[in-house]
Amino acid sequence: MKPLSAVIPALSFSLALALALGLSLVSTVVMADTVSLPMDTLPSRITLPSVSPANSALANRGAYVTRTADCMACHREDYSGGVPIETPIGNIYSTNITPSTRYGIGNYTESDFKKALRKGRAPGHQIYPAMPYPSYHGLTDDDVSALFAYFQTVPIVDKPPEKTTHLPFPLNIRSLMLAWNVINVPSTKNRSGLTQTQQRGEYLVNNLEHCGTCHTPRNLTQGLDKDRYLSGAPLGKWFAPNITPDNDTGIGLWSEMDIVTYLRTGTLDKRAYAGGPMAEAVAHSTRYLTDEDLIAMASYLKVVPAIKTDDYLIPVNVSRLPQPVSNSITYNLLEQKDYLAQAKASTAVNINNSSISGANNSGLNSNSPKDLYLAHCASCHGVDGYAQPDARYASIVGLSSIRHVKPDALVGVIAFGAKGAFNTAPKMPGFSKDLSPAQIASITNYVRVTFGGLPNSDVSAADVTRVIKEKS
Repeated sequence: MKPLSAVIPALSFSLALALALGLSLVSTVVMADTVSLPMDTLPSRITLPSVSPANSALANRGAYVTRTADCMACHREDYSGGVPIETPIGNIYSTNITPSTRYGIGNYTESDFKKALRKGRAPGHQIYPAMPYPSYHGLTDDDVSALFAYFQTVPIVDKPPEKTTHLPFPLNIRSLMLAWNVINVPSTKNRSGLTQTQQRGEYLVNNLEHCGTCHTPRNLTQGLDKDRYLSGAPLGKWFAPNITPDNDTGIGLWSEMDIVTYLRTGTLDKRAYAGGPMAEAVAHSTRYLTDEDLIAMASYLKVVPAIKTDDYLIPVNVSRLPQPVSNSITYNLLEQKDYLAQAKASTAVNINNSSISGANNSGLNSNSPKDLYLAHCASCHGVDGYAQPDARYASIVGLSSIRHVKPDALVGVIAFGAKGAFNTAPKMPGFSKDLSPAQIASITNYVRVTFGGLPNSDVSAADVTRVIKEKS
């Protein structure tokens, strides 16, 4: 058996739970010193589901707390579990947390529930920190009670998850987590000098929404590196970006209204579009939060210590960005299809006239960056990058994710694809098996220059090969 010092660092839980901006909230409070944003200008809040007049007030408050804790992202919409959470040592699968007495938490007392949330200690065994109990450690008694009351009311799923966790020896010895917990729980400490609104935001960001779980790098024991809190971290095939208020590498140039808008809608025009784990966080959690709670989160994120990383965001040059061909093309499917067909036909004519070799059956040049984009990307994202947001196809014009000095995140999305968070959202396919590294590099460079407004981009096939190897 390996010594504990060798085992614990191996527990590098990349935690696909919830968030490329990963945030979670709580019950509504009155904020006396509040609110700097005009409420009537905020994006509309989505009505909170799963609130029944037959439930107690405590249980219905728990429904809101559950949304702020983003439980669905890992336990499914029916809380039946079985969702894989990728880690370097194998997948950890979420559990059934419905009131099933055989397969769920139906036999839990409130004390059992509290220990599981705060200490990672379920009746009879330790929980792996893929469940973010290092962050939930700071939950208030009132919110734990509300959560417990709510989970007594959800429909029972009386069957086990489709898959359960089976890690290799000695990582299957759950008692090892006791030593890990001593070092890494709690994951954050409360700061002094915050306003009442910012204190609420701190609680939401650090505890319920557990943003640091995804956005904070790991230390040698694979706990959160508190000196680099929220400065960005790898997350399986994704990268959760720097969300500290650094102007060059974080979100320092975002206003509080920008942050609220992003958390409510998942989009910021020509700047950001929530994908992957963050799309799930918006879909299941942040879009349901009250205006006051979103404002509190935004206020707190503006005052966390700014951390500058080496992955600079290249400022957008608006004059270099394409304009939509018409005011209707982003929602008119037929117009979008016709414009794509014209673009392909025009390119094919140019190729045929110049007798360029390497054309595919559609007449497009399989090695031309533009033609690769037209063949593989434009049917969803549009010829000019504006796509059809109403149908949940993402506009990519000006996005920060394509303007980073390091192109790894964009390469990863093109190579491995992205799952839509909503049931009706399309899934972006990955192209690592259909396109060569050189072709993926060509698309990456084309997207960065054409839709990111960059003067140039020099991603190589070797860069693509490295990213695929690192993230596979």
